[in-house]
Amino acid sequence: MTTLHPTTHDVRLVRDEELRAAYDLFGAALLHGPVNDERWERAAGLYAPQRTIGVFDGSGLFGTAMSFPVEVVVPGGAALPTAAVTRVGVRADRTRRGVLTALMRRQLDEAAAAGDVLASLRATEARIYGRFGYGVATRGRTVRIKRNGGSGWRSGAPAGGDVRMLTADEMVPALGAVHERVGLARPGGMTRTRPWWDLGLGGLLQERTLVLAAVHTGADGEDGYLVATVDDSGGWHDRVLVLRDLHATTVEAATALWRFALDVDLVAAVEARLRPLDEPLELLLADPRDCATTAVEDETWLRIVDVPAALAARRFAAAEPVLIAVHDAVRAANGGVYRIADGGAERVGELGGAQTPDLECDVAGLAMAYLGDRAPSELAATGWWRAWSPAATARADAAFGTDRLPWCGTNF
Repeated sequence: MTTLHPTTHDVRLVRDEELRAAYDLFGAALLHGPVNDERWERAAGLYAPQRTIGVFDGSGLFGTAMSFPVEVVVPGGAALPTAAVTRVGVRADRTRRGVLTALMRRQLDEAAAAGDVLASLRATEARIYGRFGYGVATRGRTVRIKRNGGSGWRSGAPAGGDVRMLTADEMVPALGAVHERVGLARPGGMTRTRPWWDLGLGGLLQERTLVLAAVHTGADGEDGYLVATVDDSGGWHDRVLVLRDLHATTVEAATALWRFALDVDLVAAVEARLRPLDEPLELLLADPRDCATTAVEDETWLRIVDVPAALAARRFAAAEPVLIAVHDAVRAANGGVYRIADGGAERVGELGGAQTPDLECDVAGLAMAYLGDRAPSELAATGWWRAWSPAATARADAAFGTDRLPWCGTNF
């Protein structure tokens, strides 16, 4: 087999007239057929100018990746410019020949040039993106709550405020406005563009799927919402209400929305995927066993494009100073020794220089701790980080600690 190297590829930005071919190539990589005109009209909006990369040869396009601009909230509340990476695909006859490497390296260069501090993606396969510096930065669990035969809510669980259902015409504009207020309440939260809403929720509505959407109003106004559909594949008596989207700023608002979902008639259970790991559903139910966790999965794969900027923007908890050496095999400019102290971070030396680090990690390992999902001591114990000072991991744990686990809740 002839091996193609990244330097032999024609890697460039995809022109507007080539975008549909790029989308079909991505679909084929997921084993889907070409899209029709209606689907393409919805999908096209997500393509942002100058953010789609293609790999070409004499036969045409055979690899593609794109991103669209969003902001991601980090501990302390700063919202950092981020490349939301998606629609990554390589033609079946060009896989395992360095095409993906060419795409990922060029994409990181483009993201840095655009001023993106972070890049974020959702991985179809877990072993692909670590070699490009991505690490799992948020996780979620799949939950299923019994309705038929369940014991209902615990006496004393928060009651919440008013829940109002939306009409189909209200859904996209109303939920977009509420998400701007509630979707960035914790680290990992991501802004959503109007094309994101048009493609996801708008697509469901155009497909004439039954969509239930509701907004919760509390003492301070609208502070939560949900979107749900029905899975009737198990038959009339085993229909499941599937929560596709639920954001709330308080436990009271979230509880009211879950109550609403469990009060929907003619369903046997309510199910939701990739919910926050710290969502206290079991504590709200009369019988905690009515809530079953059926999976825990990776959610956000995070790539820190600009390590100095990302560490400077994140707020750290009060802790004794700690020095961390960061390595980046793809973007060497990120490498260096960083001092975390007094709630902030700064680069204080080069790798191999006079500054002796307490801890050492690569950029993927740093991403796993950056939003607060994994503690440095946990990462050091499992070989993701190296600890040169036994006391340093405790100081790093204190510095990186957050009062809430990170979670995004936005798929793309």
